[in-house]
Amino acid sequence: MMMGGGILVVVALVVLAIFLMRSRDAGSLFGRPEPDRPDAQAVLAARFARGEISEEEFEQRRRVLEHRPS
Repeated sequence: MMMGGGILVVVALVVLAIFLMRSRDAGSLFGRPEPDRPDAQAVLAARFARGEISEEEFEQRRRVLEHRPS
C-alpha cells in the first residue's frame, strides 16, 4: 500500500511539472498564449493611415509618446 501511494505521488509530481513547463512555454498558466497587443505608436500610426487624425495631431501625439517614460 505504501509503495502504491509513493508511485502515485511521483506520477502526480511528473504530471504537474509537465503542465507547468508547457504553460510557461505557451505564455500563460492555462496554455493559451497571450494575444499580441500593438504598442501605442503602432496604434497611432494606424489611426493616421486611416485618416482618423490629422498630420498635426499625429506629430503632437508621437512627440508625447517619445518623451513618455516606458
